[in-house]
Amino acid sequence: MGDDYPAVWVHRHHHGRILFAVLGMLLIGVVALLLLEAGAFAFEKIGFTPLEFAVILFLTFLGSAVDIPLYSVKSIVPMVEVQEVRAFWVTYRVPHRVLRQVSTIVAVNLGGALIPSGVSIYLLATHSESILLDAGVGVVVTSILVHLIARRVPGVGIVTPALLPPLFAATVALVLVPGSPAIVAYVSGTFGTLIGADLTNLRHADNSGARMESIGGAGTFDGVFLTGIVAVILAALI
Repeated sequence: MGDDYPAVWVHRHHHGRILFAVLGMLLIGVVALLLLEAGAFAFEKIGFTPLEFAVILFLTFLGSAVDIPLYSVKSIVPMVEVQEVRAFWVTYRVPHRVLRQVSTIVAVNLGGALIPSGVSIYLLATHSESILLDAGVGVVVTSILVHLIARRVPGVGIVTPALLPPLFAATVALVLVPGSPAIVAYVSGTFGTLIGADLTNLRHADNSGARMESIGGAGTFDGVFLTGIVAVILAALI
C-alpha cells in the first residue's frame, strides 16, 4: 500500500505540468492575437492595409536579428576574474579585479531602427507639409521626455519603461493635432524613442563595457517597435 502513493503523486504531477503547459501556450496565443489585432488597428489608422501591416511586421521581426556595424570604440573597464590557487590538495577560488580593454561596436538594428524610421519617413512624405511642423515638435518633446527616463543597464544597453514613451507621444500628438493625431503619434513615438533613448546616449558607448551598442536593438527594440503602435492606439482611445 505504501508503494502506491509515490506512483499516484508522480502521475498527478505529470498531468498537472501538461495542463499548465497547455494553458500557458493558449495564453501566449491569445496575447499574440490581441497584439496582432492592435497592431493592425494602429497601422490602419495611419493609412496601411492589413497586408502591408503583415509585410512590415514580418520584416521588422526578421530584421531584429540584423545589426549593421557603424564604427567601434575602445574602453578600459574593470572586471572580476577568478584565479584558482591550490594548497594542501585543496583548490581555492580567489576573485580579484582587473582592467581589460574592451572594443565596443556601435551598430544600427534593421528591425528596431531602420524599418520603423522608414515607415515614419514614408508617412511624412506622403502627407501634407502642414504635418511636418507638428511631427517635428512632437519628436523633439518626446525625445526629451524619453531621455529623462532612459537608463543604461550593464550587459543589456539602454532600457525605458514600456508604457511611458507611447504615453508621451500620444499626449503630445493629441495636444498638437487633436483632430487626427495618429501619424504624429507614430512618428513622435518612433523617432522620439530612438533619439531620446539611443542616439543621445551614444556618447557613453565607450564606458558601457559591452561588445555591442545597437541603436534600436537590445533593450530598446521593443520600445521603438511597440511605442509607435501603442501611441497610435492611445491617441485613438484617449
